Amino acid sequence: MNINGIDGAVSLNNGVKMPYFGLGVFLAKDGNEVENAIAHALEAGYRHIDTAAIYKNEEGVGKAIKNGNIKREDVFITSKVWNTDQGYETTIKAFEESLKRLRMDYLDLYLIHWAVKEKYKDTWKALEELYRQGKVRAIGVSNFMQHHLEDLLTEAEQVPMVNQMEFHPRLVQQNLLDFCKDHGIQYEAWSPLMRGEIFDVEALKTLAEQHQKTIPQIVLRWNLQKGVVTIPKSVKKERIVSNAAIFDFTLTPEEVAKIDALDQGRRIGPDPDNFSF
Repeated sequence: MNINGIDGAVSLNNGVKMPYFGLGVFLAKDGNEVENAIAHALEAGYRHIDTAAIYKNEEGVGKAIKNGNIKREDVFITSKVWNTDQGYETTIKAFEESLKRLRMDYLDLYLIHWAVKEKYKDTWKALEELYRQGKVRAIGVSNFMQHHLEDLLTEAEQVPMVNQMEFHPRLVQQNLLDFCKDHGIQYEAWSPLMRGEIFDVEALKTLAEQHQKTIPQIVLRWNLQKGVVTIPKSVKKERIVSNAAIFDFTLTPEEVAKIDALDQGRRIGPDPDNFSF
């Protein structure tokens, strides 16, 4: 990944440019909260917004983009199909409903939110059809382990462009990272800041002091240097601005390795192999 500022991007396996830094809106309330968060993000230079049907804030996301001073084509918008909507026909319908709530003609990226057994292959076929129709510029998955990807690839016409995974210093999953890289699947982080638990990691405190940066800034910079797209979530202007201040320093290879070594295989969110929703 060539890191050259907040407006930088990676090329997905179909050539689409995806900004490597964005705003996640998980748990942001629809209405003023999510609209203000996106307004602050756009003002700070963010050009990538990640939502999902289950977040119940797509309407607010669409309104914020419509009311912003940025052209629609200059903002990368991601949404996801929820588990109860998976299956071919129901995924097509869910996508159209997301577009309607967002008040958009297309999405930049549409993801399968979780690998629902016996459904995700049909769901993927629906995403492939939406992609063929030009209704979405890129398609991918979220929370897919290596065996899910291997299974999907036995029938897929399109290799997923993205795999969005829980990724942070306590959950690196280097083998999965390597698998995705080898297959041209862009890795993307959710919960990169461990829902605040990174503040308790002593090694990160030391690195932050050495670089005169905050702990989140250290971790988000590490994300990018690992080649991982990252979408930290916040609704506070000062935090949104601070999270983006990661382009004026570089971690050494030794420092990246030190953060890698913090891996404990510990999840903050659900296990993709054992979830019940």
